Amino acid sequence: MHLDMDGQQIALDKDGYLVNLDDWTPDIALGLAQAVDILLTKEHWEIIHLLQNFYREYQISPAMRALVKYTEKILGSEKGKSIYLLSLFPPSPARIASKIAGLPRPTNCL
Repeated sequence: MHLDMDGQQIALDKDGYLVNLDDWTPDIALGLAQAVDILLTKEHWEIIHLLQNFYREYQISPAMRALVKYTEKILGSEKGKSIYLLSLFPPSPARIASKIAGLPRPTNCL
């Protein structure tokens, strides 16, 4: 599976996640978001960058509960809610946001 970015083929796994995490760029994120019908806003980018920081700190992509807790810790209680994250990255915020952020699939997300 590949994402075509201006004639360059970016390798994706069978679930649409980047094979090589170093391939990630903001333009790649836009392409990955478009593939799941999400138009990225500043609120989306805030969560994408938060996820990338989580990954740098813990070397894993967070499952939903960890994502909610980390979001609440960093961005406050208004944004650290499942419903807020679901409004940005339906139907599975941890899985979809990790994909767009260029991170591996969270291990315990179906």
